[in-house]
Amino acid sequence: MDRETVAAAVAALELPEAVFKTCPWQPRELVETGLRQWLRCCGAALRDDQIIGMPSHAVDEAWHGLILCTQRYARFCTDAYGRFLHHHPEGAGPPNPAHGTMAQQLGRTVVAWSMMREPGEECVLWDLDRGVGVENPWGIDATRVEAIEAELLRTA
Repeated sequence: MDRETVAAAVAALELPEAVFKTCPWQPRELVETGLRQWLRCCGAALRDDQIIGMPSHAVDEAWHGLILCTQRYARFCTDAYGRFLHHHPEGAGPPNPAHGTMAQQLGRTVVAWSMMREPGEECVLWDLDRGVGVENPWGIDATRVEAIEAELLRTA
């Protein structure tokens, strides 16, 4: 799976109303942008056999809604990744040390974004929950994102 294939499949993905059934936050366009960015990050993670963390509760709810559209989701996964993207929610089974801590998974999400973003594109995922009014927002602190991105530039 290459970057262009993933980006094209994400762009072509139709998101029916059912995707947002348990995702009431507005503006929906921001949540949709976050979901599409997340799905692009997943392409880099799957390519490198990594588990990444979900930085947004609102996007997580939209992703759950997409997963429940089983035929659409399975077809999308095949088109984008060449295989099924499984969900690994916390508490769904015994901890898997290979997945790392949530902090490590979120750090890998920042790395995945650096591989998948378009030039000049800003990521909405890091602070999306605050922007849409999620009561207990998730996210990644901007200073941590900057530190990870600076380290990536240093080692490139």
